[in-house]
Formats: sequence, C-alpha cells, structure tokens
Amino acid sequence: MAESAEIILDGKSYSFPVTEGSEHEKAIDIAKLRDQTGYITIDSGYKNTGATKSAITFLDGEEGILRYRGYPIEQLAEKSSFLEVSYLLIYGKLPTTAELANFGDQITKHTLVHEDVRKIFDGFPSAAHPMAILSSLICSLTAFYPESVSPDLSKEEIDLNVIRLMAKISTIAAWTYKNNMGHPLNYPRNDLDYCSNFLYMMFSFPTEKYEINPKVVSALNKLLILHADHEQNCSTSTVRLVGSANASLYGSVSAGINALWGPLHGGANQEVLEMLQAIQKDGGNTQKWVDKAKDKNDSFRLMGFGHRVYKNFDPRAKIIKKAADEVLTALGIEDPLLKIAQELEQAALTDPYFVERKLYPNVDFYSGIIYRAIGIPTEMFTVMFALGRLPGWIAQWKEMRENKEPIGRPRQVYTGELERDYLSIEQR
Repeated sequence: MAESAEIILDGKSYSFPVTEGSEHEKAIDIAKLRDQTGYITIDSGYKNTGATKSAITFLDGEEGILRYRGYPIEQLAEKSSFLEVSYLLIYGKLPTTAELANFGDQITKHTLVHEDVRKIFDGFPSAAHPMAILSSLICSLTAFYPESVSPDLSKEEIDLNVIRLMAKISTIAAWTYKNNMGHPLNYPRNDLDYCSNFLYMMFSFPTEKYEINPKVVSALNKLLILHADHEQNCSTSTVRLVGSANASLYGSVSAGINALWGPLHGGANQEVLEMLQAIQKDGGNTQKWVDKAKDKNDSFRLMGFGHRVYKNFDPRAKIIKKAADEVLTALGIEDPLLKIAQELEQAALTDPYFVERKLYPNVDFYSGIIYRAIGIPTEMFTVMFALGRLPGWIAQWKEMRENKEPIGRPRQVYTGELERDYLSIEQR
C-alpha cells in the first residue's frame, strides 16, 4: 500500500500521497490541497516546499554531500574540466571524447559577440556595478537572437542558444571588467581552452605578451566546477520561475543573475574580502575579531564561515582550500589580507567555539582568496560566481521546459484591510 499523509481540517480527514526521490528524500504531495480543502500552506522562503522534481543535483546538508547527476563533487573537481561538467549538467551524462570536443569547438566558435554589444557598454556610467552590466547584456542577447523567445523551439534551436550563452558570457564578463578599468577590450582566441581564454581576455594587453599560468587555470576550473549548480537556491529557482512563463533562456538567466547579485546570495565572497580589509584597517589583530565573533553581545560575525544548507561542512571548501594553497604557493603571493585570512582560518579550525558549532570555512571564504590572488577585483567576484553557475541555470531551465512544468504561481494569505468604500478627497 502506497504511503500517504493524513490532514484533519474542520473535523474532516484528507489523504495526500507521499512521493520519494531516488536518494530517499520524502515529500507530501499537496498539489490538490486547495482544491480538496480550500486551504493553502504558508512556508515563508519556501524552506520546506519542493517546487519541482529534478534529476540534476543532489545535496545533503546534514552529511555534507554534493553530487551532479550522481557524480560526487570531489571526483569531478579532481578529474574533470568545467566544460565537461557543464555538458554533464546540461545533457545528463558525461560526454564521449568526440562529444566533448564538439561541445568545446562549438562554444569556441561562438565566443565573439555582435559588435553592437560594444556600443552598449558606452551607455553605462563608469561606476556601474559589473553585475548590472552583465545582467543587462545577457538579457540583450534576446534582442540579438529574437527567435529565442519562441515557446516551440526545436532541440537544435535550444542547443544553439545553450552554446551561444555558454560562449558569450565569458566574453561579456571579461569585457565588463576591461570596460570598468578603461582598458582596451580583448577579442577571444580560438586556440585557447575555456578558462585560459577567459583569463587572456581579462588580463592581457595589446602591448605585451600574456603568459597563462597552468596553476591558475586549474584553480579557475575547480572554482567554476564547484559553483556550477547547487540545487533549488534563490537564483536557480528564479531561473525556473521566469522560464516557466516561456521566457527565453537569455531572459531567464538574466533574472537569475539579478537574484545572485543580492548580498544574501552571491555576494558572500565579496563580503569576506571586505571583512578582511576592515580587519587590516583596524590593525590586523585577528584575535580581537575572533573574540568579537564569539561575543554574543557583539553584532559582528565572521563572513565565510558556516553555511545555511550544510550543517556539518561544505564539501566544496575542502577542495578549494587545497587549490587556494597551491595558487598562493605557485604565485608567491605575499598579501597582508591573505595572511589575515589564513589566521582566521586557523582559528576557526582549532578554536572549540567554532569547532563545536561547526562554523568551518566555506567555499565563499576560499574562493575570494583565490580570486584576489589571481588579480580579480572584489566587485567582479559575483560575476565569477555567475560564470560558474551558468551551466546549472541552463540545465534547470532546460529540464523545466522538457518536463512541461506549469507556470509558477505562488499563493498568499491576505492580511490587509477588509472591503471598504472609496471616499472622495474632500472627505478624507
């Protein structure tokens, strides 16, 4: 007999089916709750609400598990490349040699953007935040490819939009940085892999030869892989919700970028660096700030420690810590902020206060350190997050369309005024 849940309302019993996922996650299916009872559920922030069934990413916060399409994040970060993981997320399987080569070749061929995109940069103020520019330019791709708004795209048309977006976001992201710095824009190079090409567009100058450091390329690959998807978070849910209205892939991802821009979501690694800068400005006494974090009467808290989902440890943090150590060693970095970060890390890993509360350094703590070490400015950190999260957003948008999911339409419980009559302005 199938398992079910019983709800008793106004003395009447209602039965609702229980559904179970492949990892034995259980959920009560309340799709017919309102029709049968007249009631809805209240779940502020949707913390206990499953909006969809998805075969893309499995996350167990209690056990510190993260898998893409069943593959442990540890194995993918160690053995795979960002493009291979992107293919896995988007198409549901690891590619063959030929499939990966074709995927990479197609992306390389589409990294150029329309020359009119360069003109759009001129319309932004010089102080515009890079995320504002990225969101606007990704959304503008719908104007350059108007056929993408069709609700009846063929598989080939969807694949083309996927390739275009994967290719052009790296160029747009790099140009966003160059434009803000007042540097000449670099066109992509077809002889470089995805991460090397991005680094070239970011940091090279026409006046000198740019040497690509393989340690930096390896670290960037890992960073992008670790951020590629994370189940139904705020930005991913936004992409699916906007996409459920048959919005284009570009428009849906642009909405996701705006959600990611929020400091409660994608801005954590930027807040880590700003915290380190504040500690340095105060004199660099890390013990003082560790004590402040432990003081329950002090509002200060250490950024980059603990995680809303992971109740034990962030599996991504262990991987990226190793990459951070390798990059700092390879580049011979001597940065006072990085020294402060290492002291905070040591305190969090050894101080009983943090250990007992499982406030371990998370992926945001280490990613900011790596980005700073390789020369990416703080205001570009969230753009880097978006670059990594793109294949997950694409996969979620694609899955939502293939499942023919209905348009998202949350309910509410109204708490406003009761019906009242309009009063003319003279009577108020």
